[in-house]
Amino acid sequence: MSSRPTPSRRPLSGAGPVILHAPTDPGWLPLALAHFDAVLVDHAHCEKKAAANALSMLQAYPDLPGLPSQMARLAREESAHLARVLDLMAARGLTLTKDAGDPYAQGLQKHVRTPALERRVDRLLVAAIIEARSCERLSLLAEGLTDPALARFYGELAQSEDGHQSLFHRLAVTASNGDEAAVDARLQHLLAQESRVLADVGLRAAIH
Repeated sequence: MSSRPTPSRRPLSGAGPVILHAPTDPGWLPLALAHFDAVLVDHAHCEKKAAANALSMLQAYPDLPGLPSQMARLAREESAHLARVLDLMAARGLTLTKDAGDPYAQGLQKHVRTPALERRVDRLLVAAIIEARSCERLSLLAEGLTDPALARFYGELAQSEDGHQSLFHRLAVTASNGDEAAVDARLQHLLAQESRVLADVGLRAAIH
């Protein structure tokens, strides 16, 4: 049986297996909407890094059943998202600036264990958590944006992120030889850390 607790799910975090422990601060959406150009540039960097992460997973774990083909498809999808965000930026007269880094993702990576097998599971679970948080944030943007085309775009991306969190969770279970209870126990630990990282990062005009 799964050891996963059942806290109240924030619907915006999607229907996948990752139930975030803490919802986004209500102050984030007004900040993001007020500085949407900055959020859009950050979003482009997020999509770029998501595509790169998929290829990194393929490079590191080619022997995990199902991972190579799924990561190849994911890299292609994230690259397509990047192209769409870059088009939106161009339409608004924006250019891609140098990536200043993501303290949220960096904070999560600090909790990835070192031994190879544990590291593989943790990398997959951290990716699932980031996708779940992204799903929530993009859903908030979809609800808050007044431009119908932009709102529809972010709603579509949120659905994609929801599917990605499920994909990474499934691969983590595969990497644990099907031990879903062990994966869920580790997921809960990482989700607790994610809540702390989110609080430490604070409110930013960025996706995370």
